[in-house]
Amino acid sequence: MSASIPSHAKSRSEKPLITEAIQRLPNPDLLLLDVYKSLAANKLQQAQLKADELVEAYPNFQLGHLIRGDLLLMHAKQVNSFGGNSNASPEKLKDLRDEAYARLKSIREKPDPDLIPRNILQLRDDQKQVLIVDAKKSRLYLYENNAGQPKFVTDFYVSQGKFGINKNKEGDQKTPIGVYYITSRLAGSKLPDFYGPGALPINYPNEWDKINGRSGSGIWLHGVPSENFSRPPLASDGCVVLTNPDFLKISAMIDIGKTPVIISEQVEFSNFTKWSADKQSASKMLEDWRADLESQNPNRLLNNYSRNFKTIQGDNLNAWFPKQQQATEGLHNLSIKLKEVTQFRYPGKDEMIVSTFTQETTASKSKTSVRKRQYWIKEAAKWRIIYEAQV
Repeated sequence: MSASIPSHAKSRSEKPLITEAIQRLPNPDLLLLDVYKSLAANKLQQAQLKADELVEAYPNFQLGHLIRGDLLLMHAKQVNSFGGNSNASPEKLKDLRDEAYARLKSIREKPDPDLIPRNILQLRDDQKQVLIVDAKKSRLYLYENNAGQPKFVTDFYVSQGKFGINKNKEGDQKTPIGVYYITSRLAGSKLPDFYGPGALPINYPNEWDKINGRSGSGIWLHGVPSENFSRPPLASDGCVVLTNPDFLKISAMIDIGKTPVIISEQVEFSNFTKWSADKQSASKMLEDWRADLESQNPNRLLNNYSRNFKTIQGDNLNAWFPKQQQATEGLHNLSIKLKEVTQFRYPGKDEMIVSTFTQETTASKSKTSVRKRQYWIKEAAKWRIIYEAQV
């Protein structure tokens, strides 16, 4: 999706209220699974009751109605194909079949709650939750920050771009992969019905996207039109689309500017021991850079940077590094502290970590504080910075 944000919608920042009715709604994926389990056990009547419960809870759930129609037909004759009682087009049936497969597969392959996504390395204390999209499974996972350790809360079915992931340019109808942040909250009352009860824009293109020449805008998390319940797995113009009840649940939880949205082709998980080791390694990487910066030794500091370093403005390392040296040149009693650190393993083929932190610099009686972001890439077993800037 590519859209401009209405000026009257930008200022809305309060969290929406979730009605008790939405909170009490049953999980549609679990009901679908119960239907298929009952069928596998030759319990047609029980499957019918579950299907009835599904469409009663979600009257506009087309997939639910299609399955219920198949079950009703089974009472009279054998049904050999999905949607055997439907007049829907082959394309529509394929969309519904893909959605059913994605929903059921996600339940069967639900992540072990004791495992931790490899993308999450370190959260700052005031980051209460992280959203992680697994494009391959059409799933969004919600993790909460439990004293620094990510803890699985729940997950949701999502739709993504018509042509999948790896967005590169405006209009390619692909969903970007990367580490993003929710930048604002747009009320549904200020948007067309197409977006459902609202939208949560993310900061695509981020710094890494811009350096790599990726373009486009208007990538949002949003709902669906009021007459629909959901969309097929590959259906949007690049946005991440949820059902309206799920969107309202997420929108009520997130913090604007703080909640990360990590979009990955496939989420990988680690046990606590491996995750702790990876977190410690990333922390040491950043601490070594801090110590080298504080040393005021340019050769030590330069060793932390990749020869492929570049800025959004196009400066290479030779042009950028001397300018940074001037900031600490001649300072006495230099002390540098890093606070409010976040670190994420960046999705994609390259081994990369994005670190964001507040750098407090004290020298004699002067003190400065800046927020920085660094992209680290692994080159021949050594982590080096390929991009750095204030944010």
